[in-house]
Amino acid sequence: VEDGGLVLVASDPALLEEVLRARQVAPLVGRRLGPERVMVDRLGRGRLKQALIKVGWPAADLAGYAPGAPLDIALRTVTTDGEGFELRQYQQAAVDAFWAAGGRDGGSGVLVLPCGAGKTLIGMGVMERAQTRTLILATSVVAVRQWRRELLRRTTLREDEVGEYSGQEKSPREVTIATYQVLTHRSRRRASEATGPRAAGGGAPNAADDGAPGVEDYPHLELLAREEWGLVIYDEVHLLPAPVFRMTAEIQSKRRLGLTATLVREDGREDDVFSLIGPKRYDAPWRELEADGWIAPAVCEEVRLAMSAEERMEYAVAESNERYRLAATIPRKLTLAAVLCRRHRADRVLVIGQYLDQLRQLALLLQAPLVTGETPARERERLYDQFRSGEIRLLVVSKVANFSIDLPEANVAIQVSGSFGSRQEEAQRLGRILRPKADGGQAHFYTLVTRETRDQEFAMQRQLFLAEQGYRYEIRDESELTEVG
Repeated sequence: VEDGGLVLVASDPALLEEVLRARQVAPLVGRRLGPERVMVDRLGRGRLKQALIKVGWPAADLAGYAPGAPLDIALRTVTTDGEGFELRQYQQAAVDAFWAAGGRDGGSGVLVLPCGAGKTLIGMGVMERAQTRTLILATSVVAVRQWRRELLRRTTLREDEVGEYSGQEKSPREVTIATYQVLTHRSRRRASEATGPRAAGGGAPNAADDGAPGVEDYPHLELLAREEWGLVIYDEVHLLPAPVFRMTAEIQSKRRLGLTATLVREDGREDDVFSLIGPKRYDAPWRELEADGWIAPAVCEEVRLAMSAEERMEYAVAESNERYRLAATIPRKLTLAAVLCRRHRADRVLVIGQYLDQLRQLALLLQAPLVTGETPARERERLYDQFRSGEIRLLVVSKVANFSIDLPEANVAIQVSGSFGSRQEEAQRLGRILRPKADGGQAHFYTLVTRETRDQEFAMQRQLFLAEQGYRYEIRDESELTEVG
């Protein structure tokens, strides 16, 4: 920091010359201060880091952080319902890693832990260390309310200090939990202007009006900037939407914590997560946590099915963009899912899929409740509560259950279809059943795959991340399940 601004410092003059010649970097720096130093505008801090990582020279951000408004918060040693509580050793290690053991660059970065390892608790540990007003960004209203429930249960925060900011309620407080969806909601007026004569070519756009939506198009994004936040927590940071990325570039003076089970992004923007949120500070190997008993041991099985002659012909003549849907939704999968549900009738089972028609058929066949994006948040919470209590032992769910859903007793997942080759989704779905079980039992993750089709090809892609974590998929034929089931 120099004369009220920031300074980019290179290790030698030649390196600075190379960096400044990059077209992404040149517009983001100011006057030269010497052969190895150049001024940087404070508001350009995030965009410059983003540009530098793209040209292969990531910067160490040593400029520090604004403290934010103070907030008195502590973790309870006994929860409000009488349960003893303290952070596990690896959770405390993750908190320490985020703060870099007190080093000058501590206070921004990403912590990577499997679902069920207690990322929410780690976030609370970071909040306790920060002692400042905090904004938490989550994936859904259900996730917002889970965060709020756990904060009130495990910390000294009062109810009037924890607010929700979603499509259903907007009550900013000292700790505010918001959904990504409400922050990326576009103004109707601005959206209609974007489709008017200028957007259709009726005017010449300039650098500030290039037809692309800007931060001003998202009225709720000001929530990120207007309060004295000292800490922003990004839950499921691998899902961070593009508009929030842009605003994140402008709030580099605030401490930022990203929480995720996998930094795989299907849009390939992992580098942006590192440049705008911070580097990966902690990564807990899944199988190590399993070996230590912190997450449930899991058996992963891929069950391969054959198409009938008629289905094979329909698949062969279909357009390429229709082939995956045809392969992923063959009727035989319904029968095998029912076989597996009967086998695990004493367990807590989630049947997960991508296609709503397929899921509706499964819910009807299995006589089980169905949870999709169309299910109101209140109804979802009611069904999840019944599942947790054991009143319901089987749920059919769409991809809305991939993220931030706390169903600790779920121990069987049956995946009938997925989002093409999404490794991120595979990790999240396995994560639904990895919470340690009260009886110490094992989790089972089944994937039903139509052999020699795009379904099998995409299944192999989805499994890559989990294979890197040490999980092995046992390949079985459908006949084995039919005989046993």
